[in-house]
Amino acid sequence: MIQTRTETIALTNDTRLRLTAAEPENVVRGGIVVLHEAGGVTERTRALVAALAEEGWLTVAPHLYHRDGADEDGSAGTAEQVGGLSGDSVLADTDAAFVWLADRGVSTDRQGIIGFDVGGSAALLVASSRRLGAAVTVGGDGIAAPLSEGFPPLIDIAGELSCPWLGLYGEADTNTGGAELDKLRAAAATADAVTDVVRYPKADHRFDADPDAAGEAWQRARNWLDVHLR
Repeated sequence: MIQTRTETIALTNDTRLRLTAAEPENVVRGGIVVLHEAGGVTERTRALVAALAEEGWLTVAPHLYHRDGADEDGSAGTAEQVGGLSGDSVLADTDAAFVWLADRGVSTDRQGIIGFDVGGSAALLVASSRRLGAAVTVGGDGIAAPLSEGFPPLIDIAGELSCPWLGLYGEADTNTGGAELDKLRAAAATADAVTDVVRYPKADHRFDADPDAAGEAWQRARNWLDVHLR
């Protein structure tokens, strides 16, 4: 089993960003930035980072809550931490993660992003603002109404997607109804990139309610990265 490690890098605004990373044991196929769920970089996130590295991806997860100095294990302040995120802060942190990949020889066309829950919403924001090889969103709010004051509604920016984007959503998530997903699909379809929105009737936003859907979604996400990061 590949182990993860956490390191700290300096950003240009005199703040410091923690990155949890894992490296493949053999040839590096490309690089993946993983954006964590609302609870921060939890053991679940570290397991996903390690699993992607097992498949040949150089993988890195930026700790998006580093500016407030709070714990990132989901034990305190989650709602406040999510509310404190902004588009600018997410882009600054993911830019640093992409530079980290580039410094290790991963070209832009082989760099992808995948996000879960809050990180899923952030992944769509990044994919609509930056050039990269592929993006996957797994759940996440903020579709018609903004995730926080510093985030745009996702339906307002989905048409700006510039790379292949896959959205995986559970219809049992009470925060993202069917009508919102219809609007997101329609907005993404106007982008100059391949997009798809897949809905799972029995899954919630974390896919905990339907293990079969979770397994199928994880395989679909991996396939998307396999196809588009070449």
